[in-house]
Amino acid sequence: VMGSFTLGKAASLELLLEACIHAFDDEGELHENQLPRTLLLMHRWYVSSTELAGKLLIIYPVARTRLKICYLMRYWIAEFPAEFDLDLGLIRLTEEFRDAAAQLGGDEHIKLLDISTIPSYDWMRKLTQRKKQVKKGKASLLFDHLEPIELAEHLTFLEYKSIRRISFTDYQSYVIHGCLVDNPTLERSIALFNGISQWVQLMVLSKLTPQHRAEVINKYIHVAQKLLHLQNFNTLMAVVGGLSHSSISRLKETHSHLSPEVTKIWNEMTELVSSKCNYCAYRKAFSESEGFKIPILGVHLKDLIAVHVVFPDWVEDGKVNIVKMQQLYLTFNELVSLQSAVAQVEPNMDLIYLLTLSLDLYYTEDEIYELSLLREPRNPKSQPTSPTTPNKPLAPLDWASGVTTKPDPSVVNKHIRKVVDSVFHNYDHDHDGYISQEDFESIAANFPFLDSFCVLDKDQDGLISKDEMMAYFLRANPLLQCKMGPGFIHNFHEMTYLKPTFCEHCAGFVRQRFSLGLKCNRRLLRVQLCVCAKKLSDTHTHTKIHLVTLYCTGRVQRVEVSCLLLMGLCTENHKLKWHELAASVPNS
Repeated sequence: VMGSFTLGKAASLELLLEACIHAFDDEGELHENQLPRTLLLMHRWYVSSTELAGKLLIIYPVARTRLKICYLMRYWIAEFPAEFDLDLGLIRLTEEFRDAAAQLGGDEHIKLLDISTIPSYDWMRKLTQRKKQVKKGKASLLFDHLEPIELAEHLTFLEYKSIRRISFTDYQSYVIHGCLVDNPTLERSIALFNGISQWVQLMVLSKLTPQHRAEVINKYIHVAQKLLHLQNFNTLMAVVGGLSHSSISRLKETHSHLSPEVTKIWNEMTELVSSKCNYCAYRKAFSESEGFKIPILGVHLKDLIAVHVVFPDWVEDGKVNIVKMQQLYLTFNELVSLQSAVAQVEPNMDLIYLLTLSLDLYYTEDEIYELSLLREPRNPKSQPTSPTTPNKPLAPLDWASGVTTKPDPSVVNKHIRKVVDSVFHNYDHDHDGYISQEDFESIAANFPFLDSFCVLDKDQDGLISKDEMMAYFLRANPLLQCKMGPGFIHNFHEMTYLKPTFCEHCAGFVRQRFSLGLKCNRRLLRVQLCVCAKKLSDTHTHTKIHLVTLYCTGRVQRVEVSCLLLMGLCTENHKLKWHELAASVPNS
């Protein structure tokens, strides 16, 4: 309802302001008139808040409706309080307004312009501010032990904290420029979306057997179901996108272990976020949702871009295009409403810190797809057009592709310290400052492809101290470029060791002098792992070269090594004999 003024399809800002002023009755009430909220939300698309407030201040001394102007200002303060805490220019104009009201309107007008009780919105400036919460007891930090509803609630909390920091101007910048340059808040939110999608894929692929992978998929399908109950559509899209990615969807043997009931739930989830008919299923579910809800950010950003491209901002000699303003408002109103919403979850901050670090991953799609091929090799009868490049996921992730987190190193270090503190708070049962190997193996399940126990146990005493765990993550940090992920993939090359040494990876003693082994760019490694190999080529400078697949704490990596080096990979620790290894290598 646009009020008693007939504005048509275009109007000047001055006429729009006049219509908003007259929308209030003598008691300061609105009667189902959406124009004031529409203009006060959307004006920043056209002019700054300071400029709009300045227009009201100019007409206030000469207007007959001074009280209604103050009603409009009160409404602005009540509906969009963050502006009056973060915009210094608007704060200054409001003070000038109060001075004018003191001279012309008296105490009644001054009270309507009070901004002294507005809470702080400083959290919108800071990307990683945390609130201290009283611990209600120890909680499991293991994702394998968490119920789907617990995981869904903590993912929803992270999503809520991320999206509510995105301001109107952040959205506007993305829609107008079509990129994320100088837009760190929106970039962080999109990176969280991608991080969740990749994390889901890696958690599935970290399991070695089809049955175990199916169990992980089963769990995340139920997490998606709980996300729908929480009306968190954005994270639901990320989880479905991860599970429907070609690196997971191609795992036929894994999917054969899913029950018909779970498959039915999965089909319902994929249908809900399908792009079919312009996301009609999602749009219907979202419009019918009431209360706290988180929209699929990518869908609504595309809506904004579509409106911006079709309609001009200004028409007819500097008049606002009201049709465009109303269309933009419908989407913006849903997005910015999260800034004043209250999440219906009570998170355990230990889990939040751990989850934050776990999601801070970076792998390319080709790397994840290669891991998928190692888990379930391709059927040799199939002839794909592209042997390594994965297909696009079923869920629409293209709008967010390539966006990764770029946190400050100090922020990552802070997260690492909080995670380590949380781990020891929950698993150092006797409070002696050490974690046993048994507890570590459980904790490591949260981090696919984390190094083995002996790597963290630098002094080889069978226990991990807080300093050792802290040192490991902090040492990895600069190599990872502030990412938990790429640095845990070794960069192997062959090397001859001139004297006996210890393998820093498995702590095994390499007795032979002048022995062949592998060296990594981070540490000396004589690989003592379960090895399977296949021939890569017949000869290379009279020495056979083989493609070796190394399995280590869930990580899989292929390395080219010589036949001589394969002989040196036989270890007592794993009772791997040379003839057993040679039997796995095809003959020339």
